[in-house]
Amino acid sequence: MINVLFVCLGNICRSPMAEAMFRDLVKREGLEHEVHVDSAGTGDWHVGSPPHEGTRGILTKYNIDAEGLCARQIRESDLHDFQYIVAMDASNVQNIEKLIKGNSHSHIVRLLDYVDEKQEKDIPDPYFTGDFEETYELVKIGCTNLLKEVRRNHNI
Repeated sequence: MINVLFVCLGNICRSPMAEAMFRDLVKREGLEHEVHVDSAGTGDWHVGSPPHEGTRGILTKYNIDAEGLCARQIRESDLHDFQYIVAMDASNVQNIEKLIKGNSHSHIVRLLDYVDEKQEKDIPDPYFTGDFEETYELVKIGCTNLLKEVRRNHNI
């Protein structure tokens, strides 16, 4: 099983959006028995909460299932359990790297590292910008390219 974890600050906007979108892509490609998807936040403010209403709204608009999404905080064990830890911005990467104690086999990247044509590699946080449509478009491109990379790397 290939494990992919999306990470943002509070796990209520960007990372659950990415989790739902990537899970949808994986399912449409018939890979749900080969790829496991989850999300987490670097902070603990929203643990146990559903995604932000803006995230739920944009996912509903594009017919992407958000059922079962619940905020959680990243754990040190995630650095061993997930091959891909995909952050939404550089600050998230720094916070994830602070958790590393010893060896980690995870590939830690920003989602937009998979989008060559984008100069800016941080996905703006719609919790602050209010622009869930912009976030959706960036996450969609990143997730599409990430799945291509996962398929290529693992011959699936």
